[in-house]
Amino acid sequence: MSIESPCILVCSIDTKTGYCFGCGRTRDEIASWTDMTPQMRRDIMATLPARLATVERKPRRETRRARMARERNAAE
Repeated sequence: MSIESPCILVCSIDTKTGYCFGCGRTRDEIASWTDMTPQMRRDIMATLPARLATVERKPRRETRRARMARERNAAE
């Protein structure tokens, strides 16, 4: 069984906000992700775009999510 995750393999925490630069989750959320209910994960995922807007540094490389979106758009 697969668990939905916002992870894009850019695992580094912004010291000012406490959010991961890649996915926007906190260390505690990342650590307990597999123990959360699907609704708890969806609730957190709904907050991630706003969180990511507050981090001071953006990922320097193309993320897996961005690459997949680019490839999907190219195939259409």
